[in-house]
Amino acid sequence: MTSDDPARTHGARSLDTLAALSPAQTEAVLGLLSQAAAADGQQAVSEQGRLQLRGGARDGVSHLLLSVDGELVGYAQLEDTDPVEAPAAELVVHPAHRGHGHGRALGSALLAASGKRLRVWAHGGHAAARHLAQVLGLTLFRELRQMRRSLTDLDLPDPVLPEGVTVRAFEPGRDEDAWLAVNSAAFAHHPEQGSLTRRDLDDRAGEAWFDPAGFFLAFRGERLVGFHWTKVHAEEGLGEVYVLGVAPGAQGGGLGKSLTTIGLRHLAGQGLPTAMLYVDADNTAAVSVYERLGFVTYETDLMYRTET
Repeated sequence: MTSDDPARTHGARSLDTLAALSPAQTEAVLGLLSQAAAADGQQAVSEQGRLQLRGGARDGVSHLLLSVDGELVGYAQLEDTDPVEAPAAELVVHPAHRGHGHGRALGSALLAASGKRLRVWAHGGHAAARHLAQVLGLTLFRELRQMRRSLTDLDLPDPVLPEGVTVRAFEPGRDEDAWLAVNSAAFAHHPEQGSLTRRDLDDRAGEAWFDPAGFFLAFRGERLVGFHWTKVHAEEGLGEVYVLGVAPGAQGGGLGKSLTTIGLRHLAGQGLPTAMLYVDADNTAAVSVYERLGFVTYETDLMYRTET
């Protein structure tokens, strides 16, 4: 969520809510996001949200396009797919058009569309986004930390896998169903990660960054018990602990730490200087593990919601 303080609107403002975007609309939104990211230092819409711009309509996902005199100046995405949690949203206003109330207009539209039951991400937690959340009557309830560590001085003990566990790379066309099942079980408590579908997995596998060689699967016999999916952000020179999960019945035996080490060594072997990851601030056990592995907090994303 990046936005502005409500002020005078210049020009005729219009707001369209769509179930799917045309190719031209998609490119316009991506261009807006790129310009906003250059100004703000991070993306205002998550990877999942950006993937959902393409490929036609998706159940529970809607796109809000805000234009002034026919020019796209703001975008919001609303996802209402969680059977328990309130609908989740992300929004952004073009840097050159902030200060004219467009963010408040998008936020008000999201509140109306969700029946005033809403969660909104503010990536980077900028002051303007915090102010907009206050104006909209939203309260902070979740902090997601981005943590980083250097890979140039990586000196971790050799991974020690639990007895009977072996690790190999993901094989497209063979491992999708098993991975989805373990991912769902490992992240049953996590509203975004645990709900990933085959379409979501296929979307990521179709991206230029996808590399099965950096997607590590741990098996006990034929049963998948854990995984570490790494990601390379080539332009930024960053490696990412993209998703790390251990099946509930295999937790507590050191598998997660071993998989983390395997992935970090892989990323260091690609010549990347820095590794990053995301972790909820209230997951103190995971934060502690990552801190012991040399990670420190780099920035924080904030999620706000309506009072429940």
